[in-house]
Amino acid sequence: MPKSASKAMTIGMATQSGRERIRRSATPVLAIAALAASLAGCGYVGRDSVTVGSIPDDYRTNHPIVIAEKNQKIDLPVGAGDRGMTGAQRDTLLGFLDGYDKSAAPSLTIAIPRGSANEMAALVAGRDFARVAAAAGVKRDRIVMTSYQSVVPEASAPVRVAFVAVKAQTDKCGRWPEDLTQTSENKHYADFGCSYQNNLAAQIANPNDLLGPRKQSEIDAENRGKVIDLYRARGVSNEFLGNSEVTY
Repeated sequence: MPKSASKAMTIGMATQSGRERIRRSATPVLAIAALAASLAGCGYVGRDSVTVGSIPDDYRTNHPIVIAEKNQKIDLPVGAGDRGMTGAQRDTLLGFLDGYDKSAAPSLTIAIPRGSANEMAALVAGRDFARVAAAAGVKRDRIVMTSYQSVVPEASAPVRVAFVAVKAQTDKCGRWPEDLTQTSENKHYADFGCSYQNNLAAQIANPNDLLGPRKQSEIDAENRGKVIDLYRARGVSNEFLGNSEVTY
């Protein structure tokens, strides 16, 4: 074999073996890089879904308590044979008027049914209701006598007494837009906390307490002096000793 051909064959074999070594060494590196990229992607997606899914909603945000005007009303049934206000109607009306704010003095509306079987009896009872309201502290010029059309002429319709008051309130409950069993998200359902918020708002006597604190009352100087003197003497009051489980 000529020397030139032998030299060319030797160089070709050396080049081929060098490429093979490079290919073999590059294969594990590429595999490790691909595996690391896939694991990193899975770890990111899993961590993000767990973090977002574990954040619950706040029922105070879904059902906030707001202060707004609300129509307060009561229906007082009147029989067709009645000849004026009854004792039960008087007690019910006085209980309803306990929520009337005399300082705000809203209009008190007394609606008499028209076209009903008890139209005349309701008219007489409505006038008695107006006199009771005036005696309870409602100004006479704030009492409005009105009427409404009865839906069923053969039936006895009630006398409706109403006034507008500022109340703490929230939205209506009973909202179920989706089935609770069809969701895997760790979030409050739509109606969660609604009843609690409604009950809390109904117990607030003065809605202005939600807006800010009231003015402080006057200080009892005499009682304050006694407490300070007792503190200076480092003594313990008899009231505390009588109620305490600790023996001094």
